[in-house]
Amino acid sequence: MKSVIAGVLVMIGLVFAAFAVQPDSVVSQEVQPVETTAPAADKNVESAQDAKEEEKFVYFQMTTSMGEIFLELNSELAPISTANFKAYAEAEYYNGTIFHRVISNFMIQGGGFTADMKQKKTEAPIKNEWTNGLKNERGTIAMARTSVPDSATSQFFINVKDNFFLDRPNGGAAYAVFGRVVKGMDTVDKIRDVATGNKNGMGDVPVEVVTIEQVVVLEADKVEELGLVEAEG
Repeated sequence: MKSVIAGVLVMIGLVFAAFAVQPDSVVSQEVQPVETTAPAADKNVESAQDAKEEEKFVYFQMTTSMGEIFLELNSELAPISTANFKAYAEAEYYNGTIFHRVISNFMIQGGGFTADMKQKKTEAPIKNEWTNGLKNERGTIAMARTSVPDSATSQFFINVKDNFFLDRPNGGAAYAVFGRVVKGMDTVDKIRDVATGNKNGMGDVPVEVVTIEQVVVLEADKVEELGLVEAEG
């Protein structure tokens, strides 16, 4: 029973950490959505269509202040989430953001706050792809969100252990995995081990800032050079 209660508490923590609550300024993805040129539904359809025209996997290099992380995103099983992440990366949105929430036996979360703990404005939220068959196992990347199933925007988390309880729907949906770390788990593990504390009303914030310096899409020749995909046959 204690383990079940602990799991529920962790789930609640992840749900509400997708957006920051500061003592005198609440920035909620639900209450104050950022204006966009197209409705969220249209954006989802366009993102899915664009992703289907590309390769099954899209590769990214995430340069952090603690090392490199290489990601393989699944545009076949998670086309909306993959296209969404790619759009933020190509807009250089992630550059200069931080890993603002780190729990050593759970996950590391980032992609939405600057070093001074200010939350960045985002595009419209996307559809939750939690039924795609991908699981929240160690080394996978998933969309962070609020308690609303279709509320994910820019923030993501990387599982540092198998967190299969996140695959079970709660409040209508679970947490959508859309890729995995193919190289650089040593960097992920360095980040998971940093000291954390409270800052600006948030807990589990790294005491020493862990910055996402740059996120770039990798071309096929670079993917091959880095050995991120095993040769076929």
